[in-house]
Amino acid sequence: MKNYKIAVLAGDGIGEEIMAEAIKILKLVEERNDVSFELMSGEFGASAWFNTGHSFPEETKKICDQADAILKGTIGLSHEESKKIPVDELPERGALLPMRRRYDTFANFRPVYLPASLAHFSPLKPEIIGDGIDIIIIRELVGGLYFGEKETGVNEQGLRYAREMLEYDENQIRRIVEIGFQTAMKRKQVLHSIHKSNVLKSSVLWTDIVGEVSEDYPDVEVVHVLVDAAATYLCLNPGQFDVMVMENLFGDILSDQAGGILGSLGLMPSACVGPEKSYYEPSHGSAPDIAGKNIANPYSMIGSVAMMLEMSFGMDEEAKNLWKAMQSVFAAGYSTPDLSKPGVDVTMVSTQEFGDRVSEFLISQ
Repeated sequence: MKNYKIAVLAGDGIGEEIMAEAIKILKLVEERNDVSFELMSGEFGASAWFNTGHSFPEETKKICDQADAILKGTIGLSHEESKKIPVDELPERGALLPMRRRYDTFANFRPVYLPASLAHFSPLKPEIIGDGIDIIIIRELVGGLYFGEKETGVNEQGLRYAREMLEYDENQIRRIVEIGFQTAMKRKQVLHSIHKSNVLKSSVLWTDIVGEVSEDYPDVEVVHVLVDAAATYLCLNPGQFDVMVMENLFGDILSDQAGGILGSLGLMPSACVGPEKSYYEPSHGSAPDIAGKNIANPYSMIGSVAMMLEMSFGMDEEAKNLWKAMQSVFAAGYSTPDLSKPGVDVTMVSTQEFGDRVSEFLISQ
């Protein structure tokens, strides 16, 4: 029997509710396979700061260091509650970025998937969705503007200012671009490289490295697209994309836009992969306005479990079974109130009931 240690960081807001459904699935996966999961819980995010004075406490770091993979829930609180936390301890700055830096999780995978049968979730017209949307966004996650030097102060004219450095070296770019090409080889052998080389020197270096790496992948067609144009094309013709690779800031913005064309970030799980350790998380926020109401859809959280099963534990078939189970729940006409639009013919279920139905479909496979 294989044994894996998983750090479980439920986080804030709806994190506890959707994480409970992820754990339910992990226990079912244990029953169905020759595997055991040791779940180690740790505090992380805004709630961790209120309880311990740190968004990423030392005890949680120790738990994550011991784990084979990290399963993370949502972080962040309302604007008013967030104002009670020191700026440098806010969950994104005090917990999330340090986690990425600590484990060098440089490759962020966000599947943007919506079959034609679920087109009613999307704000796009059915004729634009066509046969469905199936894109992988690969985002560099530990470089660029977010991790560059930062400075604030008052200049000689007495004006407050902020200065942040956008910096990449060729090795940082090369390793994420190689991940893009490797992923494209497994799919349709088309790679869209997203950049802003008409303005940014960092993007000029980016496109140079893409050209160099492409020589090792002659079967992959490379399409260069400016980031602003890519934002437009995602709305007008998302079907043209298959694998998209981009730097940190562009990936943050475009992947959230991609969630919008699906109809919700609640339909987008993600994997953040490093050389030694990876963490898995839903792409959406903590939704404090609906926390505790048992109406948040756990699809993105459970989807992150599926990505963990495949990418960290090599359980490819069980991951596929889990994806099928989640899609089957939607296809059978069930959804949670947070995802459903007025007038759509669906049966409303709770967070817990959605997880139960995923379990039922998984057992039936």
